[in-house]
Amino acid sequence: MTSLNEYVFVPNCAEQSLKCVCGFKDIGMSEKMTEIRWHGRGGQGAKTAATLIAQLAIQEGKFSQGFPEYGPERMGAPIRGYTRISDGQIRVHSPITRPDISVVLDPTLLETVNVCEGLTENGIVIVNTTDSPKELKKRLGLKDGRVFTIDATRISIEEIGKPIPNTPMMGALIKATGILKIETVISGIEKKFGKKFGEKVVQGNINAIKRGYEEVKSE
Repeated sequence: MTSLNEYVFVPNCAEQSLKCVCGFKDIGMSEKMTEIRWHGRGGQGAKTAATLIAQLAIQEGKFSQGFPEYGPERMGAPIRGYTRISDGQIRVHSPITRPDISVVLDPTLLETVNVCEGLTENGIVIVNTTDSPKELKKRLGLKDGRVFTIDATRISIEEIGKPIPNTPMMGALIKATGILKIETVISGIEKKFGKKFGEKVVQGNINAIKRGYEEVKSE
């Protein structure tokens, strides 16, 4: 997916160096919050996915944040993105250290980055890989939690013509967690990119999301 540079700063945020997309409504109480940490390399769209999922959660009437790890993004360099989604107001704006979900866009990061660091009990790991969920769970040494795998690179090349796996990974995330409706994501892609890009590009990304949703595997 083409990079989306539509970040806004959170007023009175203690971490003003973090770029965030947030939605707020005063309901007077705090609800369960889901925290997602995205692992990728520069140019793979991890930051775009983290922010766009947050924006789409707002459309479903939820509170959300989406922001990249602070620092320059270099092509191929490891980067992180963060997404929080909640039914109640979100009062924290720091990087996510105890994710409920870890989404890995590049399987080579498994050799150098602990993508399961801080993962909550019964957390979810979704990885772009040709490995089976059973093989990957053993490789990661996970005893609890669930592992999902999807060959997002192949899907993105076939549908978009480029190895940018973020859209199929978004589809896999929606299927694995149910955190948003797939219709919301597809509609969001159409609205965000329909006027900016040609029909072929938009449809390619929609197809990639649908295939990620349909082809993701679990144990």
